[in-house]
Amino acid sequence: MGAMLLPISLASCQKDQAADTIIEKPEVEVVNGMLTPEILESFGRISEATPSPDGSKIIFTLTYESIELNKGNAEIYSMDADGKNMTRLTKTAGSESNLRWIDGGKKIAFIRYDKDSEASQLFVMNADGSGETKVSDVKNGINCFEISPDESKVIYASPIDDFNKNDEELFKDLPKTTGRVIDDLGYKHWDEWITQIPHPFLADFNGSKLENAVDIMEGEPYECPMLPFGGAESFAWSPDSKSLIYVSRKQKGQEMVFSTNSDLYLYNVADKSTKNLTEGMPGYDTDPVFSPDGKTIAWLSMATAKYESDKKRLMVMNADGSSKRDLTENWDYWPEQIAWAKNGKNIWFTGYYQGVSPVFTIDVATAAIDTVAMEQADFVNVVPVADNAAIALRHSMRSPNEITLVQKEGVKELTSVNAELLGKLKLGDVKKVIVPTTDGKEMTCWEILPPDFDPNKKYPAILYCQGGPQQAVSQFWSYRWNFMIMAANGYIVIAPNRRGLPGFGEDWNRQISGDYGGQNMQDYFSATDYIKNRPYVDENRVGAIGASYGGFSAYWLAGHNDGRFAAIIAHAGIFNLEAQYLETEEMWFADFDLGGPYWDKDNAVAQRTYSNSPHRYVNNWQCPMLITVGELDYRILASQGMQAFNAAKMHGLEAEMLVFPDENHWVLKPQNAILWQRVFFRFLDKYLKNPQAPKTDAPAADSAK
Repeated sequence: MGAMLLPISLASCQKDQAADTIIEKPEVEVVNGMLTPEILESFGRISEATPSPDGSKIIFTLTYESIELNKGNAEIYSMDADGKNMTRLTKTAGSESNLRWIDGGKKIAFIRYDKDSEASQLFVMNADGSGETKVSDVKNGINCFEISPDESKVIYASPIDDFNKNDEELFKDLPKTTGRVIDDLGYKHWDEWITQIPHPFLADFNGSKLENAVDIMEGEPYECPMLPFGGAESFAWSPDSKSLIYVSRKQKGQEMVFSTNSDLYLYNVADKSTKNLTEGMPGYDTDPVFSPDGKTIAWLSMATAKYESDKKRLMVMNADGSSKRDLTENWDYWPEQIAWAKNGKNIWFTGYYQGVSPVFTIDVATAAIDTVAMEQADFVNVVPVADNAAIALRHSMRSPNEITLVQKEGVKELTSVNAELLGKLKLGDVKKVIVPTTDGKEMTCWEILPPDFDPNKKYPAILYCQGGPQQAVSQFWSYRWNFMIMAANGYIVIAPNRRGLPGFGEDWNRQISGDYGGQNMQDYFSATDYIKNRPYVDENRVGAIGASYGGFSAYWLAGHNDGRFAAIIAHAGIFNLEAQYLETEEMWFADFDLGGPYWDKDNAVAQRTYSNSPHRYVNNWQCPMLITVGELDYRILASQGMQAFNAAKMHGLEAEMLVFPDENHWVLKPQNAILWQRVFFRFLDKYLKNPQAPKTDAPAADSAK
């Protein structure tokens, strides 16, 4: 919900913790091809595929999780550009990240937690993994960095104390008090109270040491990179190393929590001057990238203030900020991560398109878009290695990330770290189906079938409700909402791209804002009716599941259930929209998407939204419910789920609640993730597989309209 469009960026600022045990690839036993929660946690997780300057090598990180240690660890690997000679370069107890080639490809720079300084620091090693040296000793650590092209400077992010410090006189003789005095909004974010904010520091670099660091936003009470997910993509060096761009949302307090207005700031290294390149552009401006000749800047931009899920536009401008152009003005889809072709004539990017995420190029002069690769898969993190070739990560609902070489002639898989494990598993098939909607449109859905599917049998089914609410139901691979493990447990899944999701045009994506409980819920009913009418589905054993806005959807469907659903699961979902408007930390999202404050009685859109709040329809609840929450979730507070659980029990329903005191909006720790899966399937099996599942005495629901 809010800022949930993507998984955490591969360059995101890390928060490593010290540990002594090196995590290796786990040994797992597969029994009868069954994908279990323990096996799901055992997949290798590839990220940060980065080609060398001459294109002959690729480095990347590979993470394995330890269930016993309840954490994961990323190591650096190298391979030839054709995927051969894969070699492990690091073997440490701390995760490496933010990989960058330096010295013409002879060395690699990266970040890792340093036990001596108790913070993440910058390290350098030879390309073969030898000669590792710590080159920074920054007091509060380095979160992320970019090295200048001439390798004489480093821009890095490091936390500084927040400017809203408590009055020392007030606290001087109270060393054990835990109180905080709050006098403005913006006092917490995602899963932490704001006591520090990241700032950009520019330092000299001689290859072996960082020196003379200067905060280039000194005295400014603003974040750079932006919390909670901003990373190295917030920085861009000019090819001549004389200037750099950083991204910041220069508001504070109440202004900040109601704004998505980030800007690109050009910093001149020599005279230390700063220029706002996107002044007057009210939405998100992010991901700046200089062209190879330094004359042009490309970036992603949203036009609408407060609307964090507005269409992303691929923009270009001259390096001085003049002559701005929207290259995707006539393309009704979302461009995502962008990278200049080496010839400077084209830009490579990915983007959601009709239920998948292909690889595209766009001609900067003509704005002509060419589809380079499109499969029943998602491509992410594309990096050009030649004018006609790039590497990218590819995943699907049937397999996690692997590194691929992408060309117009075809896609070649360069890694197969999970092939052996996948080969032992029985995986379900994924089919693209088109479902008619109540307003006469066509909706793309994914239907996932159990392994060894027998069309002559009757299966229980699940309606998957997506979060975001504007987060694509593409070919994503998830370690929580994983369709293969649902299929392995004998469930048919229908995953609709209902109203409000990107990849089907701007109108389709934007329709949901101000219409919670409206057409998108009718889309869910259409998808449910489709799957219930399949001859191999038991129409009496269909459940609805979802997280975040998907959790809101599950609660809403429970209150408008005319017998379609036999069980409901909601994780981190909105139950009470009026409370959500005031208690979420990104208030711009609630203000825009809900239509405004609930006390504005003259606002017809807002009043319609709040009249559709799930908490108003508890009297219609009639089926068992599982609710899961994380107490560090400040996007949608755990109290939302607790209210729903209390309401369900007071209403006489069979209900369970799973609470994680140490998780945020997501469930990230391996043992918590396994427990979540166990509770998830125990609940579904009880109510969707057992024909004698107990029924509630709750009153019958009103018919869904």
